[in-house]
Amino acid sequence: MPADFNWAIGGEAGDGIDSTGKIFAQALSRAGRHVFTSKDFASRIRGGYTAYKIRTSVDPVQSVVDRLDVLIALTPRTIDENLEELHDGSVIIYDGERTTMANVEIPDGMVGLDVPLKRLAEEAGGAIMRNVVALGAACAVTGFPIENLDSALDKRFASKGHALVDNNKEAARSGQDYVTEECDVDVDDSLETTDADYVLLNGDEAIGMGAIAAGCKFYAGYPITPATDVMEYLIGRIERFGGHVVQAEDELSAINIALGAARAGARSMTATSGPGIDLMTETFGLVATSETLLVVVDVMRSGPSTGMPTKQEQGDLNSLLYGGHGEIPRFVLAPTTISECFWKTVEAFNLAEKYQTPVYLTADLSMAVTEQTFTPETFDMDEVEIDRGKVVDEETIEEWQNEKGQFQPHALTDDGVSPRAFPGTIDGAHMSTGLEHDELGRRTEDTGMRVEQVDKRNRKVETAREAEDWEPREFGDPDSDSLVISWGSNEGPMTEAIDILDDEGIDLRFISVQYIFPRPDLTEAVEAAETVVVVECNATGQFADLIEHDTLTRVDRINKYDGVRFNADELAAEIEATVQDQEVIQ
Repeated sequence: MPADFNWAIGGEAGDGIDSTGKIFAQALSRAGRHVFTSKDFASRIRGGYTAYKIRTSVDPVQSVVDRLDVLIALTPRTIDENLEELHDGSVIIYDGERTTMANVEIPDGMVGLDVPLKRLAEEAGGAIMRNVVALGAACAVTGFPIENLDSALDKRFASKGHALVDNNKEAARSGQDYVTEECDVDVDDSLETTDADYVLLNGDEAIGMGAIAAGCKFYAGYPITPATDVMEYLIGRIERFGGHVVQAEDELSAINIALGAARAGARSMTATSGPGIDLMTETFGLVATSETLLVVVDVMRSGPSTGMPTKQEQGDLNSLLYGGHGEIPRFVLAPTTISECFWKTVEAFNLAEKYQTPVYLTADLSMAVTEQTFTPETFDMDEVEIDRGKVVDEETIEEWQNEKGQFQPHALTDDGVSPRAFPGTIDGAHMSTGLEHDELGRRTEDTGMRVEQVDKRNRKVETAREAEDWEPREFGDPDSDSLVISWGSNEGPMTEAIDILDDEGIDLRFISVQYIFPRPDLTEAVEAAETVVVVECNATGQFADLIEHDTLTRVDRINKYDGVRFNADELAAEIEATVQDQEVIQ
């Protein structure tokens, strides 16, 4: 087996594709192998093509590639959809006893294994286990110890009783035994296993874990693809740490409930996707004007309107930067890796409280649903720091009172950050309104105070620019004349594309930006390069527009908006073509 092994299962929505993929990913992880997954799923309960791909290696992997070594095909379409990724020697596992698969044609050069998945599953206890039979068959093909699959099955089904677990283990072994005894397939070598201990989680789960680590005590949300897993992760977990989850009746309710919790002094969060952001925008202005801390997570998907709910895109950037009437100070953070989803969530809460400003934390579908392995040290809780900002208590509140002894929660300060008192603080009573207000929080139409309050709120951003670290991450050759800039989940495939291009003699400097606003000044880097390429998953190049605005320099663009994430191979090819075109022009 190759050290870098690629596996996939495909079928119709409702065929259990997702659960099967997660079981195998967990088994590989428990065997000490790194895992990187990719999902393609339809936006309906049944029908429509669905696939789950796994790339695994003993070395870290950060992207999918255009290669499949083993494919479990539950439908003929599965083979057609993956034909370009199959190669000579690829193994296709299918059930020829199924009517739809009876006459399936296996492409030349590939190995077709006709395994009676349904029949073997029924003999083990039920047809529903046919996918587990297929996993057992895959273990036989790859020489992967089936005991690792056992542990994943234990984790998946233990809550449903020992009998079900045993039936699934039997089903897996029936698939393994059938291939071993009935199929003519050579296993040159087994998939290597190690003693390494890895954590397997997706971006949504990392955000949820980061929220708990950051001390979030309240979450309100409404289910929406692909942000729902944030709420599902928190349910049953945040309660252990004194927190609470509320499923609201819609997104507008969710952000208003979260706002109420924040006004009560709790670290509060909501999560949604693009359509939900649209609904939340009015309240977002209230959050900013009342100077309430709140973290709003946007897990982007294809729009506009309902768009393609289960497909990848990075089209919400302008909405996050400019959404809302009037002028609203806000921070926009964009994690570039799954592990960074954890750390940027912690940072988002700290920024929200330090500057009493709403914070958008934006991921995208491919990052949200992708499972990846990490060492436990990646999420070192001892490294988590919590900064609650300019909070006053009974001993310090006096310096923020006026001559009448009234607390001034919107006091005009040099840094733009006013004091904050938790409810119940003696002498800390104050008003909160969405109307323009004076230092006491009381409604005002005084033109001078209006200007002072607007300027004060905007000073927070300038204070943060100076006080916080907004630097991007860099990869590749810092002296290269070719510069690639990107944001969000494109970092993983880009770092692997750098290695591919390096093997071809093409050197690159790559800057991955995690902060959209405030964002780093890339003028010097752009001016130093002969070719500048901005990579992102949208049609119009929203981040590229920002780069051109900031640097007053035209850039080349590689945009993808077909609903599918970038992979390393295609990025390497497109960047090579762009660089060569620029060399010809010059």
